[in-house]
Amino acid sequence: MSSSPRPDRRQFLGASAGFGLSLAGAALQPAFAQAPGAASYPLEALLAEAALPDDWLGSKDAPVTIIEYASMTCPHCAAFHAQTFPALKAQYIDTGKVRFSLREFPFDPLATAGFMLARCAGPNKREPMIDLLFAQQKNWAFTDKPFQGLPNLIKQTGMSQETFESCLKDQGLYDKVNAVRDAGAQKFGVDATPTFFINGKKASGEMSIEEMAKLFAPFLKG
Repeated sequence: MSSSPRPDRRQFLGASAGFGLSLAGAALQPAFAQAPGAASYPLEALLAEAALPDDWLGSKDAPVTIIEYASMTCPHCAAFHAQTFPALKAQYIDTGKVRFSLREFPFDPLATAGFMLARCAGPNKREPMIDLLFAQQKNWAFTDKPFQGLPNLIKQTGMSQETFESCLKDQGLYDKVNAVRDAGAQKFGVDATPTFFINGKKASGEMSIEEMAKLFAPFLKG
């Protein structure tokens, strides 16, 4: 199981300010899939007010609530969002059976930057930004000069260079993203990504839609 190093703010700011610092030597630590865990937490505790508000997809009345902790530089998270999430959304979220939110759990400065940019895109554009960053992960997260490729990718969303730069220098937002991460680790034992809480029950690792469906089944009977 991979542990999560705290992002180094000096390294982060140096990269975001100059866009020329290579993060190839930074600790990009993808989390490896784990077997579903048995730990369970009260849903009320998981839903308590946090440093950043949750962006929810799906009905408030859905019988299943899913919270995913993910890192933007985690290959398993990108694979889940490419291979499983479309079916999850079509079969469960859009049909009123599941309510879903993704929370920030950055493993490294570059993942923190990605989450900050998604928040700066605005509440109605955060999810599309996350989708884009996951879909293009190999083209910005695993290159020699990510802070050169990342601005070009973000331009596709309509974000200006000025907004891009000011976003990555936002101390308050930087602290809040990492506060969400720290709360996940300290309160709910998150130490790898992706980690899911399904009506409070913890399950870690990339899952197929069939595996998720088995976990939903007890809550969807009748």
